[in-house]
Amino acid sequence: MNTKTIKVGIMSLSEYKTRTIAIAKGEYKPKENEPKVWFESIKSMAQILSSENQELLKTILRNNPKSLKELEELTGRAKSNLSRTLKTLERYGIVELHKENNALVAEVKATHFQVEFGVNAA
Repeated sequence: MNTKTIKVGIMSLSEYKTRTIAIAKGEYKPKENEPKVWFESIKSMAQILSSENQELLKTILRNNPKSLKELEELTGRAKSNLSRTLKTLERYGIVELHKENNALVAEVKATHFQVEFGVNAA
């Protein structure tokens, strides 16, 4: 199995907005090794990468379900909850959802996470 590591960063919302504006204005160019995915806090990252969601990713990797219905049966999670969780994971680049034979299929895109953050005195 291919493993893909994504680098995630932790940055306050105000710092993130300032950084994004600087990028848009051409005042700052992100470095190649900088995180592409950002969380506002360790707490928000922990919610996305919770034990429950890690188990969901493992279930997808182990069973390669061909539909959300099959994944629902494997996990025992309600379809609405599962769909919402997968869409959130997709926003962060952790899974990819695509149609296959008229069914929505989840594919795990990231299996390892490298976290980068620091504390700045303002």
